[in-house]
Amino acid sequence: MREGITLACTDCKNRNYRTNKNKKSNPERLELKKYCKFCRQHTIHRETR
Repeated sequence: MREGITLACTDCKNRNYRTNKNKKSNPERLELKKYCKFCRQHTIHRETR
């Protein structure tokens, strides 16, 4: 059920983080506020396809 996903920064579009989520309990895309080392600030990171 758990599947690996990649999180990308919404500002610079760099793919910074890898994590996994349960597709059955969370079918929608994941959004987390995380630190982007390229932007040097906390930004929203979204799940990519």
